[in-house]
Amino acid sequence: MKSQNTVKLAIAGLLIAIGLIIPMFSPVKILLEPASFTLASHAAIFIAMFISPVVAVAVAAGTTIGFFFGGFPIIVVLRASTHIVFAFAGSLYLRKISKGKLSAVKLRIFSFYIAVAHAVGELAVVSIFYFGGNLSAIHFEKGFFMSVLLLVGLGTIVHSMVDFEIAQIILYPLKKQKPLGVLLEKC
Repeated sequence: MKSQNTVKLAIAGLLIAIGLIIPMFSPVKILLEPASFTLASHAAIFIAMFISPVVAVAVAAGTTIGFFFGGFPIIVVLRASTHIVFAFAGSLYLRKISKGKLSAVKLRIFSFYIAVAHAVGELAVVSIFYFGGNLSAIHFEKGFFMSVLLLVGLGTIVHSMVDFEIAQIILYPLKKQKPLGVLLEKC
């Protein structure tokens, strides 16, 4: 048990690092303010969800703190902080059910529900900035529906589901590695 906790701690640290490196250095970025989409930027959080709720929260919190100390705009830091909620809820759900019983269809449905929770959190943050007048003028020209609901809301759902699929592709070979396989055996 002690060595399994050590492995979880090491994996959480690696996933936090990956979760920080991808948004900073990825060449695949789309910036449509106030939304930004970096391919695979949530993959580390999704992988962490399959390990444990503690690891999921640690990775989501660690990346949030990293964005803060990295000097990212406060809206990005606050959007990242909302990941703690969906990561924890999703991981609790995965822990409650037998992960191995998730068919491909049920896994995609789970991905959709997590993506909606993800979008709701980010919508809340961006809406506060929008109604507080703390976004650039172009957002107000486009209006709330286009700038916030479509770009952030719908965009986050699509982005989240794509990143979830990327995480699944990464998880498949990891399940065959020791000691990761023990932690991921039910995925």
